[in-house]
Amino acid sequence: MGSSNNPISGVTIATILTAALLLLLLLGQDSKIGPAAAVLIGAVVACAGAIAGDNLQDLKAGRIVGATPYKQQIMQILGAVVAAFVMAPVLTLLLEAYGIGGAPTALHPNPLSAPQATLMAAVAGGVFGDGLPWGMVAIGVALAAAVIAIDVQLERRDSAFRMPVLAVAVGIYLPLELSVPIVIGGLIAYAGERVYASRPEAARQAGERNGLLFAAGLITGEALMGIVLALPIVLTGKADSLAFWGRQTVAWPGVVLLGVVTFALFRAVTAPARARA
Repeated sequence: MGSSNNPISGVTIATILTAALLLLLLLGQDSKIGPAAAVLIGAVVACAGAIAGDNLQDLKAGRIVGATPYKQQIMQILGAVVAAFVMAPVLTLLLEAYGIGGAPTALHPNPLSAPQATLMAAVAGGVFGDGLPWGMVAIGVALAAAVIAIDVQLERRDSAFRMPVLAVAVGIYLPLELSVPIVIGGLIAYAGERVYASRPEAARQAGERNGLLFAAGLITGEALMGIVLALPIVLTGKADSLAFWGRQTVAWPGVVLLGVVTFALFRAVTAPARARA
């Protein structure tokens, strides 16, 4: 098992910005289709990059477990084809049930946040509209260069503390409600590393795998539950179709559940250490 940083967001934004500038020269600033065309080009590149990264991870995992490469490739082709037919209906379902991005409306008072999509739309629209705030773009470039330089120095000093530019960038542009779970996960990982400080390497690797699988299950489960809960909302046309005991405004059940999940994740990470103790 393993994980990788596949910088799809950065590649997509760079593609959209480059495509928008080229289309601006070809179509002019008053073009109505320019922003949409730039986003479409970025979507093609994003899909290609995401599928390429996924295929590399699949083939790597297949080699580790002794899978047959050509059978993997057949299933990867099927997966890409099936996803092409599944994604559009799922996104339409989520749009009708919750709304995606944009300002709150009477129909969708709490739309799903779409920070990456909003950023990409702002880049494409800014080139053809009032123009991008190039000063802010320059500040971002300078900040990224400074973070990379600091991280290189930390690597040379073999420091335990690092500053990967991707993590810093994600922390800057993601909203607070998405950044907080990332921080909590990082604290759990740090606590797990402390537990394994004096334990065998095999136990540490087993704990890392357990935590990775648990966290991946949480992410996948949350996504699947969001889709499942959207079905009755769309079928009934009521946002509170599952409010059998009325609307609840208290937040403490969610806080308690977060605490339970956090504790369960920590237990999963440290299970091999307890087993070897």
